[in-house]
Amino acid sequence: PIHFFGKKKRNMKLSLLAVTSALLLSSASAFTVPAFVSPRLPSSLSSTTYDQEQFIAESKAMRLAHLEEQAMYALKISCENYDNAVFPNAMIAGDVVITHLLGRLGYLESGKAKVMVVDTFHLFEETMPFLRSLEKTYGFEAEVFCAEGVPVGDKAAFDKKYGANLWREDIEQYDKVCKVEPFQRGLKTLGTDCMINGRTRWQGFERAWIDQFENAPIGGGLAKCNPLAYWTLEDCFDYIAKYEVPHHPCHAQGYPSHGDAKDTIPIPSTDPRNPDPQEGECKFVDYKFVGDKKFWLDYACERKGRFVGLANKDGSVKTECGIHVEGAEKTFDRDLWEGGSVVELSMEDAKEKTKAKPGIMVVYAPWCQFCQGMEESYASLASSIDVPAYKLRGDEVREFVQAEFNTESFPTVNYVKADGTVVKYDSEKRDVDSLKAFVEANK
Repeated sequence: PIHFFGKKKRNMKLSLLAVTSALLLSSASAFTVPAFVSPRLPSSLSSTTYDQEQFIAESKAMRLAHLEEQAMYALKISCENYDNAVFPNAMIAGDVVITHLLGRLGYLESGKAKVMVVDTFHLFEETMPFLRSLEKTYGFEAEVFCAEGVPVGDKAAFDKKYGANLWREDIEQYDKVCKVEPFQRGLKTLGTDCMINGRTRWQGFERAWIDQFENAPIGGGLAKCNPLAYWTLEDCFDYIAKYEVPHHPCHAQGYPSHGDAKDTIPIPSTDPRNPDPQEGECKFVDYKFVGDKKFWLDYACERKGRFVGLANKDGSVKTECGIHVEGAEKTFDRDLWEGGSVVELSMEDAKEKTKAKPGIMVVYAPWCQFCQGMEESYASLASSIDVPAYKLRGDEVREFVQAEFNTESFPTVNYVKADGTVVKYDSEKRDVDSLKAFVEANK
């Protein structure tokens, strides 16, 4: 037996050489060993005119042709085998590629693929006008969804109901209100049985193993098609350049991707929020890259400028808005202080009840993590003092609580006296003893 270790490995090589030589000698009369033949170049090229750039261009063209065919096959499967294929379109580079492919296949004009857009009221100012231009180009009308209870396009109504700074107060609740809930409502409203989206493996480790077809972890597990699963960002821009595909104006301003303007930066950037500040330039202008395209095209760099300065509740860096993750359909759907000693108030009776029976009041939002954090201590306080402990939900009546109950953020704790005077509790200590001391000082 031959062992591949130490000297025996060397002896094996010598033995193989000996065997090969013997075979060649014994067969000399049967055939002649040909001379070395160099690799044959394409007929259009000679060995003295090797053109590396041309070979690369031809190889990329072959790759792109294969990816196009593969993506169109996936879209045909989605649109021909399902009754309600829906494409949630964020108008990033991959999404405009899918829009163009669906247009080439005729699925936009025919309505076999519906386009859905979520307006968070914090998008780049160019985004919604760009959507209107896409509608005209490809002959479709997108279904636009936004935060529940707010008319489409009415930012003032959103601010009044949810607050202009909701994302600062609780980023996870902002995601639920502005992205996850309207996204799911849109899928349900449109009767979606297959969701088409532009996620790719190239976008980062959270997406590194996705395939073209999977079951989405939202909406109970509908079919999900990722036609660009195996594309790189460079493939997307190569396609955009090849067909002169309409693309988002932000690419010409240095943004490889875009979402909410409030937390998206160009790449490269020296923005102080950027965890990897770099000098330089990369833009996509007139279907060509300007500057160093490596800033955008390296692995996982497409979304590098997204969610900057944001963190999840556990302190981890935010990399997803929540739409595509496990458990996205779970929202905070219960109130605080239900069924105990805490007395509920409304905008209509708050002033009247507190004047009749002075007491402590918390102005709150049930989704606020700080309000949730004092749920137990406030409930204990309510059962241990001789004055009422009130609660007033403030996120739905912001103007009222700002004007009447000192509320700029949640939770806000006040003591309301018999003459209507409202005394604000300025401490961050929300344990029972601290709150009880505040009550005693103002009775």
